[in-house]
This record gives sequence, structure tokens and C-alpha cells, in this order.
Amino acid sequence: MHPKKEPTRPIPAGPRPTGPRVLLCGVAAALTGLLVSGCTSSSSSSSTASSASPSASGSTLAASNGGLQLQEDYQKVISDVLPSVVQITTPNGLGSGIVYDTKGNIVTNAHVVGTAQSFSVSLANSAKTLDATLVASYPDADLAVIRLSSPPSGLRPATFADSSKVEVGQITLAMGSPLGLSSSVTQGIVSATGRTVTEPRSPDAPGATIGNMVQTSAAINPGNSGGALVNLNSQVVGINTLAAVDQEANGSAAPGIGFAIPAVTVTSIADQLIKEGKVTNSGRAALGISARTYFNSDFRPAGAVVVTTTSGGPAASAGLQTGDVITKLGDTEIDSLGALTTALASLQPGAKVTVTYQRDGQSKTADVTLGTLES
Repeated sequence: MHPKKEPTRPIPAGPRPTGPRVLLCGVAAALTGLLVSGCTSSSSSSSTASSASPSASGSTLAASNGGLQLQEDYQKVISDVLPSVVQITTPNGLGSGIVYDTKGNIVTNAHVVGTAQSFSVSLANSAKTLDATLVASYPDADLAVIRLSSPPSGLRPATFADSSKVEVGQITLAMGSPLGLSSSVTQGIVSATGRTVTEPRSPDAPGATIGNMVQTSAAINPGNSGGALVNLNSQVVGINTLAAVDQEANGSAAPGIGFAIPAVTVTSIADQLIKEGKVTNSGRAALGISARTYFNSDFRPAGAVVVTTTSGGPAASAGLQTGDVITKLGDTEIDSLGALTTALASLQPGAKVTVTYQRDGQSKTADVTLGTLES
């Protein structure tokens, strides 16, 4: 089977997105060859080296020792965590996953598994493929769990970090199977936290909006999705999911801008999928409505119109009705369903927010206590 390359998605017509455009990285491209090139650099002459001052020599030695220590730290982390990272092959391509427990549960991205029910899994320390089946998927958070049919002894579950303590500047390693190159590792830093990112739609992904994501400069490529973003304590801080796309460079991946679903979200969702087969507490805020983008008389997006409300839900309890057009959530302008979803992704269940809406040509407000998004 040849894994297929995920096509680059065109920029949709309409207003330019305010956030980064991103590319799902769950389907690896088939490799026809790998070209590498070497380079050389000039070295200092012996006379130059001998003329260095003692302080300079001491600084060079200290830097060398520090570099060796960092190298040893990298090697330890890779030794600790890489055996927990697997390659997942589906009928449509391949991605990565993380061993979650000794029972054979593996957590990955929902867009990696897509609509498939069975999979082939390759462990990092074995050339033999293992059969696995779907436990459950939760596309709204782009997470899924699959389970090995016959878990081997010696499985190495990963250790997940408290991702709320992740800080900008921390060193990270991304582990997975980019472009089908299994057990690959790239390095970078945490370049931002708390990002809210909307995925592109595809047959295998509904275009989920995910909040509180970890941004990293570690390279994330097709096939990395579902793999581990790891700190120097050998803990998984997130699941590699997306790479940003440069809209001014023919839709190519923007180097050094990748996103990972935070570990606290991963463990919460995975535990529910394993125990219940569904998600009953997503940890994500909801208004308790279904909605669509509202277009004004000039056929421009101008809000999110309420299609239905959940009886007894947050919006209904605050007086919102079918046909109301939401134009603002708190201080955030809402001009589309996507804008509403993105705004909600940055909030927490139980938060109180003022909703501004239009009804019969009149602007109104309602104070809403947000509920929880369910499966």
C-alpha cells in the first residue's frame, strides 16, 4: 500500500482569516527517495587556536561541556519516550500515535484514524506490525483512541506532563513518523501557548476549532500527527497535530510554526473515550445552540444565526431564540459561525459572558453562563 499525499487546500473565498492557516499532518506522503547533501566549513589554524586567551579558552570549554550535557539530555529523552511512539497505518495513509497504557490503548488524532475501524501499528522497537481497532473518536477535539488486538508484553506507556505549566522557551522534541520516516525526532522550543487554531475541513476532519494549543518551532510534517511533543523531563506536553501554512508561498508549510493539543486535554478526553466510549465532559465551553453563518443584504457574513437551542441550555435559559443573530460574544465581534466557534474555544464552561444579538432589527444583549460541549 502506498500512503497518499494530503492535498494542499485552497484558501476559501471571502474575508481573509484573522488566524494562521494550518495543514493537518496526519497523512504521510509516499517517499520516492531522500536526497541529502553535505557541507564543509573552514577550521581555525593551529596558530589561531594557540593565540586564544585563557578566558576565551575557558569559555569555549564551558560551552563545550554545556553542549555535551544538552546532547546527553536529548539522548536520554529519546531513549525514554521514543519506544512509546508508534506508527499507525490506515487505508488512506499513515500517522503517529502514543502508547497510553499497558492494555494496548493508543491515543492519536481523530483525523489520523478518519472513518477507519481497523489499523496496522508498528512499534518503535519492532519490525512486526500489530492489528488494532478503534475504541472511539472525538473529532471536536481531534482526538481518538485505538487498541491493539493482542498487546505484547513490555509496552512502554508515555508519561504525560501537566501542560498548564508549559512555558515559552522550554526545549521540546517532536517524535513521530514524518513523511513515513518512522521513529524520527526533531527539536525546537515552545514558542507560544494558549493558541486557538481552526483545522481545515477534509473527508477525515470536520474542521475542529481547538483552544489552548501549544505552539512549537520543532518541525512537524505530514505523518507527525498523533505523535509526541516532549519536554526534557521525558514527559509528553502535547500531541503533534498541525503545521501552519504560509498563504503567500503557494500554501506551503510555514517552517517553525507547528501546534500540539495540550496534554491535559489529551488525558481528559482519552480517559473518557476508554472508559465510556464517548466524551461527556469536553472541558470546552458551549452556548447550547446549533447555528450557521448569517449573510446580510450584501451577501456578506454578518453574524451567527441561531438555528436551534437546547431546551434548558445556556442560551435558551438566557432568552435567546431561533432566528436571533449573534454579533458579539463579550468584546469579540462575531461575523460567522467560525468566529463564534473560535471565540467559544478560548472560554471555559461556567464562565459568564454577554451575548449581543439582533432580533427583528433590534440589537439586544443577554448574560449567558456557558455550558459544556458534549459528544
